[in-house]
Amino acid sequence: MSFVGLGRDEEQRMLKEIGVARFEDLLAAIPQEVLLEHPPRIPGPLSEIELRRLLGRWARENHAAELVSFQGGGIYDHWIPAAVDALASRSEFVTAYTPYQPEVAQGTLTAIFEFQSMMAELTGCDVANASMYDGATATVEAALLARRQTGRKRVVVAGMVHPHVLAVLRTYLDPDEVSHVGDTAGLAVPADVKAALGPDSACVIYQQPNFFGLVEDPPALHAIAHEAGALAIAVCDPIALALLEPPGRTGADIVVGEAQSLGSPMSFGGPLLGYFAAKQSLLRGLPGRLVAETVDRQGRRGFVLTLQTREQHIRREKATSNICTNQGLMALRATIHMGLLGRLGLREVAELCVQKSHHAARLAAGIPGYALAHEAPFFREFVLRCPVEARRVVEAGLEFGVSPGINLGRFRPEWKDLLLVAVTELRDAGEIDRWAQTLHRAGGAR
Repeated sequence: MSFVGLGRDEEQRMLKEIGVARFEDLLAAIPQEVLLEHPPRIPGPLSEIELRRLLGRWARENHAAELVSFQGGGIYDHWIPAAVDALASRSEFVTAYTPYQPEVAQGTLTAIFEFQSMMAELTGCDVANASMYDGATATVEAALLARRQTGRKRVVVAGMVHPHVLAVLRTYLDPDEVSHVGDTAGLAVPADVKAALGPDSACVIYQQPNFFGLVEDPPALHAIAHEAGALAIAVCDPIALALLEPPGRTGADIVVGEAQSLGSPMSFGGPLLGYFAAKQSLLRGLPGRLVAETVDRQGRRGFVLTLQTREQHIRREKATSNICTNQGLMALRATIHMGLLGRLGLREVAELCVQKSHHAARLAAGIPGYALAHEAPFFREFVLRCPVEARRVVEAGLEFGVSPGINLGRFRPEWKDLLLVAVTELRDAGEIDRWAQTLHRAGGAR
């Protein structure tokens, strides 16, 4: 077939075969108010030179590549060793597709098995699958598993779970079946969560550390969920788990989260990498794919896809998930990243995040007009209350070559003076000082 775009005659022939007069007739089911009145202005046709220049110009508009970043909120600027790019870009990995045939896909299956093993150890769970689309949809899949397991419908979200995750939950599920128990001083209150639980509650979902970067009390939340006959689901940052007690060891039934921080760049907000780990008793309900170890006829070690629950395998309505692909390449990057750092290296990264974020918080607290919004312990992020709207601090930072954090007013109007600041191991003392100078400048510009 030709890879050149369709000509007018070919388009008309296809429309006639379908039984419509024009392309717009195919859009009849879409509400008029969301349709464009005119086609988008796409330049061209362009030569390869012109196209490269155009796309390059657009790429340079991404400030994250040029600014000193203190942004977080789920996507973080961590160091990626050169070996991650070198190994993950090998053609046998880049071109690999779903490893249906184990006899020709042992390399891919081995890498996925190692990813599962590392994530299971990191989360303290018995088993982990081979990656979800992202942390938000992994959370949804966990809620769906809990509903199937318990036969109940209602999902209880405790405290400061990321607003995007909460929105995705309400999009996938009936919004009336998602109950959100708010925070007190930035943290989930076990007594409030307990009061919200009932005989229709399938699970309790909390985030560790939470959206504000604060460290929650997982054992208390696990106990409350189990007393009500519900499952406990933890949404965790994998780097934080190098320091914090893995929730699987203290009673969490399912641990999910976003693993972009393990070997993947911030990029333009993707692609991302969800992970999903659980107790052994939930093994057969896991969504997506699972790679297992086996032996061949000669007793040699090998790997295969097992307990596959994908609808492509003719399970149809019996499928436990609509996942029909996976983030294999991103999972590979995470595996290489964790393998290079090792247990001690990952812990060192986490410790540096704690030390540098607390240093930045102390600096900010000494600047007139600024104060920490919460007193609870935090890991890598903290919320700063500003003397002006947080968006003005962000704007001032862009002029100073610094991305000072996330304006939380984007999520709720009452948070307009709150700035969410993330400090990773990449930020040095000079950059943190520049960030503090940005706060000085923005706070004084009333």
